[in-house]
Amino acid sequence: MPTNHNTDDIFLQTDRLVLRRMALMDFGELASILQDPDVMYAWEYSFSDDDVMEWMNKCIHLYTTKNLGYFLVSDKTTHEVLGQAALLPTTINGSEYHEIGYIFKKKHWHKGYAFESAQVLLNHAFNSLHLDCVVFEIRPENIASRKVAESLGAKITGSFSKMVKSKPMLHLIYTLTK
Repeated sequence: MPTNHNTDDIFLQTDRLVLRRMALMDFGELASILQDPDVMYAWEYSFSDDDVMEWMNKCIHLYTTKNLGYFLVSDKTTHEVLGQAALLPTTINGSEYHEIGYIFKKKHWHKGYAFESAQVLLNHAFNSLHLDCVVFEIRPENIASRKVAESLGAKITGSFSKMVKSKPMLHLIYTLTK
């Protein structure tokens, strides 16, 4: 469902996309992403309504404290929500990094939206925030996400076990330096 966005909520834009801060009124759009088992296969679970609300609250908190987080990605022309993309702080094995991530509705896979979103976030990380590197945390079996990171020039620099719903899950660490 297309939703109009308030220009104050816009974080970044590309020729085709708007990345904007989510608000509580976006619950349904976010739920349609996070509760789709096909989209969330690499997480090995779909979110409950409480999980979606917790995700939103975490994002809203990151906007106010860091001006970072997961942003809803919508089509610039139609305003249809396509997915979400993130630039946010993360901790891996006790070290602090900035991570780029992306989760898109299944009907919008393989259209270049994840790459385009990640690219504009990467430019922001390096040119506006003056970060030296960013990471991508990707499950080994998530080939499409790995291809996005690799097409941006990121390389595997390690792996780690991330606890997701009290379950350890192997993630590859892709790193991209300025």
